[in-house]
Amino acid sequence: MSEDADPDEGDPEPAENISGGDPSASSFAAFDAAEAGTRAEEVVNRLGDLYWQKTYGGRDAFECLVRTILSQNTSDVASQPAHDALMETYGEDSEATDLAGALADADHDELADTIRSAGLYNRKADVLISVADRVLADYGSAAEFDAFVREEDPEEVRPVLLDFGGVGPKTADCVLLFAGGRGGVFPVDTHVHRIYRRLGIAPADADHEGVRAVLEREVPAEKCGFGHTASIQFGREYCSARKPACLDGLDECPMSDICDRVGVDVESRAVVDPAEATLDAD
Repeated sequence: MSEDADPDEGDPEPAENISGGDPSASSFAAFDAAEAGTRAEEVVNRLGDLYWQKTYGGRDAFECLVRTILSQNTSDVASQPAHDALMETYGEDSEATDLAGALADADHDELADTIRSAGLYNRKADVLISVADRVLADYGSAAEFDAFVREEDPEEVRPVLLDFGGVGPKTADCVLLFAGGRGGVFPVDTHVHRIYRRLGIAPADADHEGVRAVLEREVPAEKCGFGHTASIQFGREYCSARKPACLDGLDECPMSDICDRVGVDVESRAVVDPAEATLDAD
């Protein structure tokens, strides 16, 4: 999921969202909050009450991979038109029978121009063509790649995705979550990385993989999906990088009573990355 898309006002997480695909595989579902076993679970429970509790899955794995690559280092406002243009030219809206085959055969400059709105379009065109070549070489088609992502053990799928050039941990985990519908996968973007270190749930100096390890250990598998998407929304609305809501009063943030505010000094209104706060303390 990209970091900057605004939710629909009347329905903040509609059935047709970043996961796309079969609505029955990506639908609202209530989870019993009960008594949280960890502080991380308590945060996710509150986010579920504040925003949404949703299961994910159902998107074609290769298209999900393409879409997530397009969203790297940009917003949905920029990447969505690029995705739509790509699908019209090379995907289901074109005469192509297989998206991977169409992208593998694509002219680099034409593809780059098609996805220009996503930014870094030359590099992303390189990555998309390379990934499409790899999928065809290893699986024969986008459909067979989709079956691999959905059916094989995530512990086998994730290293394969990470071995694709231009695919990092967040991209791999988004494919596992939004296409594979895998429980227990908690993708870590910049919002998630910031929030859970600021809360004091993950170590202040943890990298993205370190935060992911903590969350996937301490949040029940069935809550990781909406935990990821709701955390992103919480990061936009309350726990932003430069001006978290607590600066305007602790009662402005629904997590203030369970937050360590690492890197946030409410009195001086100074805000730094949690890792920098730890260095200063030393």
